[in-house]
Amino acid sequence: MPFIDKVTQFINEYYIDPILHDSGYNIVNTITWAIVLGICIFGVVKLLKKLDIEIDDRFTISVVPFILAGSSMRVLEDTGFLTHPLSYLLITPNIYFVVFLITVFFLVLSRWIVRLKGTGDYRKMFAGFGLAWFVLNLSLLFYLEDLTLPWVPVFVLGASSLILILLKAIFDHIGFDLLKSKVNMAILWVHLMDASSTIAGIDFLGYYEKHVVPSYLIELTGTAFVMYPLKLFIFIPVLYILDNHFDEDEESDTLKTFLKLVIIVLGLSPACRNTIRMAFGV
Repeated sequence: MPFIDKVTQFINEYYIDPILHDSGYNIVNTITWAIVLGICIFGVVKLLKKLDIEIDDRFTISVVPFILAGSSMRVLEDTGFLTHPLSYLLITPNIYFVVFLITVFFLVLSRWIVRLKGTGDYRKMFAGFGLAWFVLNLSLLFYLEDLTLPWVPVFVLGASSLILILLKAIFDHIGFDLLKSKVNMAILWVHLMDASSTIAGIDFLGYYEKHVVPSYLIELTGTAFVMYPLKLFIFIPVLYILDNHFDEDEESDTLKTFLKLVIIVLGLSPACRNTIRMAFGV
């Protein structure tokens, strides 16, 4: 087989086909998307600085509605509402770029409107655009589908909240101040939500895991409950490192805040998508 044919076959097998067939991840594209994410993080930080956007906790909160909007838009693709080739734009990883471009558009628009008015907080307007988009997506979902499993969001929110409360009580008791930060609590909460949604889908409803490492561990242990310790073993050390080694100067602090935003996106996005999808029985 000619070299060019081997390369084409490799690209199709590991990158193109998983998108076209929405078949999930493999070790090759997982590593690739992780590298791309790392590169994009530094690019986005520079872009926000160029736009004179302060990366702080208030900005992080204003981005959350766009995460919810992007996740609910992904569920619209799951319903079959959109046809090819448009639907390909809403399959991971493409949807991350689509949502990013839309988010940046509304961020710039919000800044422009506030400057034109000469008063107001662009973050509130920006968050309002994201919330409106999220509500629009939910309205379409209620129009297209019936809410068949309302217990799913109750389980996801309840289980993740209970574990977080217990974890904070333990940390406070032993004098470990990691969860005194509301942002850190939010990060663990959304990732526990992601774990809870995986448990609901796999252990209770017969869905399957698309990510490489979780899929391996779930198959190894026979239960998706392994996601709880997996999330905690990963993100507690990550948050500790960020809090204790990224405060040397203003630039490091900015990077730390943005990295925490990225971690929130990586947890809240699948948690929201999975929960909404299962609640509608898609």
